[in-house]
Amino acid sequence: MEVAPLRLGVLDIGSNSAHLLVADLDPGHAPLPVRSVKTAVRLAEATDKHGVIHRPAVGRLIGAVRESVAAAAALDVDELIPFATSALRDAANRDDVAAEVRAATGIGLGFLTGEQEARLTFLAARRWRGWSAGPMLLADIGGGSMELACGAGLEPEIALSLPLGAGRLTRHHLPPRRPVPKRTRKALRDHVRSVLEEATRGIAQLPPPVTAVATSKTFTQLARLCGAPKAKAGPYRERHLDRRELHRWIPRLAVRSDAERAELRGVKASRARQILAGAIVAEAVMDVLALDRLDICPWALREGLFLHRLDALIEGRRPGTFPEHSPVTLRDVHLRAVP
Repeated sequence: MEVAPLRLGVLDIGSNSAHLLVADLDPGHAPLPVRSVKTAVRLAEATDKHGVIHRPAVGRLIGAVRESVAAAAALDVDELIPFATSALRDAANRDDVAAEVRAATGIGLGFLTGEQEARLTFLAARRWRGWSAGPMLLADIGGGSMELACGAGLEPEIALSLPLGAGRLTRHHLPPRRPVPKRTRKALRDHVRSVLEEATRGIAQLPPPVTAVATSKTFTQLARLCGAPKAKAGPYRERHLDRRELHRWIPRLAVRSDAERAELRGVKASRARQILAGAIVAEAVMDVLALDRLDICPWALREGLFLHRLDALIEGRRPGTFPEHSPVTLRDVHLRAVP
């Protein structure tokens, strides 16, 4: 039986932004991107020490969801998968915030667990790299968490989510003043290494990976900082992050202000403050797992959701449990979402 193509929207609510990515899913083809819409929400910086997201950020989130739903409806999206990662998932008032979003927009946000994030991102990287990658290790640094996964198949044998996101570590461990003292950097590195050494014992017992892959904006920007090709060179250009070159950049980042960091190649102003913590985590991962380099993969979590839905489409089954609820249609929802 012939399977009709599907236009799917994935709305990813992260630490810094709400990112809608729309793609056409056609059996036998890779997901074809149609449009990307990104809106700042800054949830992480609006979260207090008790884990409560404060009012201004909730308003920004509602506005971002409205904007994303309107864009998805204008593009005739068949289904929308709205989900939130660690910034909202781990918030003390996440249920209240999600209820406000639903009341204001008609959209119910799903919550991916950290392990689900790791598995979906591994799926995306595996499909991009193919079987020739052999046993593969995946690393992804987000704003609130870091995901690691390792395995020889489509599904990883081990999938981990650790509280080592670049934004989280910046807020909790790095002072706003510059330069960041060497002892402060060392204390953060020691903390990251202790978490990694404990969490990755299972990975260390697996056969060494043939390929080590990194995804996420943090790794992509660090790779560009260390000399990888520009984004405009296209997704098929090889890019990698070299541990020695990254090690040389860490003290240089530590002495620069956020504005000075934003002038460096590959570093965006919105991520300039947390790029140092991201670099420290990236170097620690490579050190603990004895990796000299990481290959950069352009597909990550959102593409993993596209592929998961495409597989379900081909097999004629329900999408499954990524996230906790099924994709939503926009026939009725988008009319409520636009004020």
